[in-house]
Amino acid sequence: GERGAAANYITRNRAIKKLQISLADFRRLCILKGIYPREPKNKKKVNKGSTAPRTFYYVKDIKYLAHEPILEKFREYKTFAKKLKKALGKKEFDSAKSLEENKPEYTLDHLVKERYPTFIDALRDLDDALSMVFLFSTLPANDKIKYKTVENCKRLAAEFQHYVVISRSLKKTFLSIKGIYYQAEIRGQDVTWIVPYQFSQQVPTDVDLRVMMTFLEFYQTLLGFVNFKLYSDMNLIYPPKVDIKKDEGNAGLTAYVVETSEGKDILKNIKSKPEVSEENVDKVINFNHLLTI
Repeated sequence: GERGAAANYITRNRAIKKLQISLADFRRLCILKGIYPREPKNKKKVNKGSTAPRTFYYVKDIKYLAHEPILEKFREYKTFAKKLKKALGKKEFDSAKSLEENKPEYTLDHLVKERYPTFIDALRDLDDALSMVFLFSTLPANDKIKYKTVENCKRLAAEFQHYVVISRSLKKTFLSIKGIYYQAEIRGQDVTWIVPYQFSQQVPTDVDLRVMMTFLEFYQTLLGFVNFKLYSDMNLIYPPKVDIKKDEGNAGLTAYVVETSEGKDILKNIKSKPEVSEENVDKVINFNHLLTI
């Protein structure tokens, strides 16, 4: 029995050798697939008598990773990066441009469907995704956080906020040192997330940004799926249109035009009801206004 139990585990180093990838790519793949280290009941036995600290995974999880299509994309990207570096080193800019235009790309859509067989499963796991997307929507873009990523997080956050307003699913909100906590009830599930205050935000220095960016990569895909389903179920066009002039003028949520599939502007209807006017919507979501309520 014990020997059989030991056969269920594999060390991280052996797993990396088996998959033939770097430690960074292994970590990234585990995050995207939702695979975590496991603690054997009899660690000494599994570790063949050694008490040296080691990280273990289930053998079945590593076999599962070996068949992941993204693994091949990681390998392709590594080859691409080497070729690009070589071309730039030789100042072969046409060749570098051609490589850049054909760089390997992948989507995470299949991973969302794989990890969340039902919509309720996705909602139950939405808290962290929302909190991280809202955090990155407030961060300044820099050499490590792309402008495109920040803008996408802003869009996803605004879409979700509009759904909460239109569906009237907000249940609770309270202020804390970290930010404003919100709780909405969606399909009978309590969904809780935190929105940072609108002061200048910075990523904490003790945080591994690469790990965070991998989680964020998955969370953006997950929230995109959730928003699409929520809008579709309410007969709303997804994604909502954006009024470019208002958006350029930092109009926030009011820059979005949410319409039914018949082309009816749903926010105008809400605006006519004083208890959920567009102004009140912004007050709930914007901390600066919140202080004046």
